[in-house]
Amino acid sequence: MKTLKIISEESTKILTLLLLFITAGAFAQSAKVIEMKGTDQLRFSVESIEATPGQKITVKLTNDSKFPAAAMSHNFVLLKQSSDAKAVDEASVTHPESEYIAPEMKDKIIAHTGLASGGKTVQVTFNAPKKPGKYLYICTFPGHFNAGMKGTLTVK
Repeated sequence: MKTLKIISEESTKILTLLLLFITAGAFAQSAKVIEMKGTDQLRFSVESIEATPGQKITVKLTNDSKFPAAAMSHNFVLLKQSSDAKAVDEASVTHPESEYIAPEMKDKIIAHTGLASGGKTVQVTFNAPKKPGKYLYICTFPGHFNAGMKGTLTVK
């Protein structure tokens, strides 16, 4: 019986350690969630996000509008540091078929959502860049970036 008790105690210790590692891994994998709204005033309700290098982030963007989708939709487009936001926006305006994301500009983008029409929510999960610095995010629905719909992800 002693042998069974020793094995049982060892098994309990091993199982406890295993559960601790699994739990720690689950917490390490959980994303920082940013909930923001896109408004009729062509602004993101969250214009500044902070993250650590490589941190997992989920952005949930809700369109706060009552206007029809063709008049007022929003997206979240996070750009690489070297990207020209104006160039990405201008190219994307001509691509309604791809939710105003220009296929030729995908290499300038870290992450993006689809379009959210009034009352709808879209989301994207990504890892923050590993390089510290400021990264611009914009809405590429026609006219929105030019009107000031942008924000900054600061990685530090």
